[in-house]
Amino acid sequence: MRAFHADPSRWLFDMTDLDGTPPAGTDSRDVDAARQAVAWARSYLCSPHPELGRSGRVCPFVPRSLSQSLFFCTVDRSVNVSAERIYQTTLQYRDWFLEMEPRTGADAQYKCFLLLYPDIADTDIPSLIDDTQERLKPLFVQQGLMVGQFHALPPKNSGLWNPDFRPLHSPIPMLVIRNMVPSDLPFLVSERPFVESYLAHFGGRLSSAQRELVTQMHPQILDEA
Repeated sequence: MRAFHADPSRWLFDMTDLDGTPPAGTDSRDVDAARQAVAWARSYLCSPHPELGRSGRVCPFVPRSLSQSLFFCTVDRSVNVSAERIYQTTLQYRDWFLEMEPRTGADAQYKCFLLLYPDIADTDIPSLIDDTQERLKPLFVQQGLMVGQFHALPPKNSGLWNPDFRPLHSPIPMLVIRNMVPSDLPFLVSERPFVESYLAHFGGRLSSAQRELVTQMHPQILDEA
């Protein structure tokens, strides 16, 4: 179990905590929630899905994230948690994420933080999870990060390969922090500032298909870059 040096109230379970005996003094409910999230990741994210619209796993990065112990969970059971609290908490975990190794190299793309909110009522999910994720996204993308939302409603975001599939379904409401990867472009191309951050982060390196996608949405941006 890890604690953030800048604020010891911010903590993370790693896989050794969840696969073995949890650290002494941990709340059994928190352990159960984190283990449920890991089980969901292993059974859903690490597997193909008939509605995905392509072959392969729902998320091809999660198996290595789990096997390399780069998959971290925290649990917030605050009473009457507010959108502002979730917003500020996520920014703190963003700062920790940016500090934690690996920060560069091939393994950095497999590091992820899951911020779990198991006690949020379904009626509050849109305002507390979806709206907060939308508010946070520009700040994360600017720093080469992604922040995603998952919950049981599920989020309205459709899949890239099947517009009728809503892939961000999970049993626990959560926000997820990870590094941006080249395949994230379709999630960013609708907003010019997001594309500018993407181009800056990856040094303007685009495949022909990516260049076509960007040009369709923002005809002048590549000439200006």
